[in-house]
Amino acid sequence: MLDIPPSPPAEEFHGSIRVNNLPDSVRFYAWLLNTWPKEWTHRYATFIRSDMNLNFVLVVSDDKALHHDTLYHLGIGVADRDAVIEAYHQAVAFGAPIEKPPRTTWKGTPLHELWLTDPDGTLIEVYARLTDDELASKPADEQPEFLVPETDEAEI
Repeated sequence: MLDIPPSPPAEEFHGSIRVNNLPDSVRFYAWLLNTWPKEWTHRYATFIRSDMNLNFVLVVSDDKALHHDTLYHLGIGVADRDAVIEAYHQAVAFGAPIEKPPRTTWKGTPLHELWLTDPDGTLIEVYARLTDDELASKPADEQPEFLVPETDEAEI
């Protein structure tokens, strides 16, 4: 591994993204993070989740073009496969755009995953790591396994 010197003793992760429509984005992230903003002005909204050590801020774009070429995606980890499937049904009920329905992927980091987009098109990954038993059932062809019936996929 690279020789990495000691780093600051981080106690919280902070991120901030620009958004075109603050109320629409607040609604989406309040749903995704399951919390209301701690602070919300006409310029920004701050979400605090101490259980996640998270400080996440939405800032108005001031009509600046939003470039998604540097930020690949944001994500939240959930407990397990069933939580990913439940997140899908919750996203459909909420009206969140589904980029990819829930599936188990084997290439790269094996995950149960669901991909959404926020109101500005930022990709959001909802994922759960596989258990040892789930990893042991990896198919030889390593093709993704969809986790909801096709009838549910038609809802998207």
